[in-house]
Amino acid sequence: MMEKKKPDIDIVNEILEECILAYPVSSFVISLYKQYLQRGSLSKKQLTGLLGKASRIETLPPGKLATLEALINRMPTRQKSAAPPPKPMFERDPAVGRLLEAILGKSPQHKTALFLKSRYENDETLSAAEIGDLKRFAKSLGVG
Repeated sequence: MMEKKKPDIDIVNEILEECILAYPVSSFVISLYKQYLQRGSLSKKQLTGLLGKASRIETLPPGKLATLEALINRMPTRQKSAAPPPKPMFERDPAVGRLLEAILGKSPQHKTALFLKSRYENDETLSAAEIGDLKRFAKSLGVG
């Protein structure tokens, strides 16, 4: 929240009230006014929108508009950083792929190896027990 130099002068409130008089059915101005009363402040984007509305009122003194513009310029502009590139949910372990190829090269009809290869190619995670089984099969077949 910003510190006010003179608590009896509230430019944002005065401009909001002028806007309500000029645009009595504007839901935008009414919602800004309610929010300002509740929170005591508005965001930079909201103040920019208010400035756009207020600049169309001809009876509003230009000094108040300049003060509102100065308030907006004094507020920090928040920059959103770019989202990091998405990572794949699952990355295949090349060692498991080589193990499966070696087992199926030696014994192409090995049912468990065929089943695990289909799971591996569908990017499903193989459990530690299944990888242990593959290593055991490879050892018993004399592969790898």
